[in-house]
Amino acid sequence: MTAWTSDIAFVLDRLARLNASDSSGKFGGRLDLTRVGVFGHSLGGAVAAQFCHEGFRCRAGIDIDGAPHGSVIDAGLRQPFMFLLSDHGHESDPASVQILSDIRSAYDRMPPDRRRLVTIRGAFHDTFSDDGAVMKSSLVRGLLHVFGRLGMSGRRQLAATAYCVRTFFDAYLKGEGGSRPGVASPVYPEIQVIK
Repeated sequence: MTAWTSDIAFVLDRLARLNASDSSGKFGGRLDLTRVGVFGHSLGGAVAAQFCHEGFRCRAGIDIDGAPHGSVIDAGLRQPFMFLLSDHGHESDPASVQILSDIRSAYDRMPPDRRRLVTIRGAFHDTFSDDGAVMKSSLVRGLLHVFGRLGMSGRRQLAATAYCVRTFFDAYLKGEGGSRPGVASPVYPEIQVIK
């Protein structure tokens, strides 16, 4: 966790240097580092949450189906933050219950007007990436569907995810829509905003 949060800080430091002085002219004066959004999937989502908790440079963040680790669980976040989850409604094993409890712990400590907890019904943890969206094995897709793990196509899940990420970041990084953006959409009825 420490190495990955340090990596984010390193990249932001490097971007700041390029913004201040870039001999190629590609980045100089073109980056607005006051509007940094950090997001990631799975462990990357946990890292995004921890970085935003620790870092003043994160203006908004999103954890896409990651289990939070570190001090963010007990302290929450001050920046706008969204937990975007796959469909965990059928999971009751101790590890899953603990993950959801940790998410709720961090979420409950956040300012109500700066937080979102969203589930995509029918979504599966491994199809939040292009790899899952184009899963080529019909056998694997069939087995996931039979066991209730794949309730929607990977491409649809990516589209719903992209919509949520874009809507949230547009509101908090571009100032479009004010506080607490409406993420629910009639185009994606699978998106469930949890109060």
